[in-house]
Amino acid sequence: MNVIGSRPDRWWNDPDRAVRRFIDELVDYAEATRDEVVVVFDRQPRDLTAGTRGPIEVMFASRTGRNAADHEIAELVGEAESPETITVVTSDRALVDRVKQRGAKVASAGSFRRRLDATRDRG
Repeated sequence: MNVIGSRPDRWWNDPDRAVRRFIDELVDYAEATRDEVVVVFDRQPRDLTAGTRGPIEVMFASRTGRNAADHEIAELVGEAESPETITVVTSDRALVDRVKQRGAKVASAGSFRRRLDATRDRG
């Protein structure tokens, strides 16, 4: 949600639509860059299920409440065989600290939004 929220396009009026649009953007990005992308959302829209969408993996937090996805992300990094190959996209300081302690790299939501936009503009 940090990346979705980095663009004040009134996404908050329809967060489920914003999630679907973001998934589409990530699919396009992953197809263009060949990057492995896993996205974890705090909440699940009624019309979406977890799973593979083209080249990306979509997950929803198994917990509820504030920062639910952060816990899932930290666990994924902690369970990874090679956490140093993972870049977590977030602007949440607590999550940054947690995943860096586990060996992952971090990119800010704003910098990743610019990469998404640049990839779309090239396509």
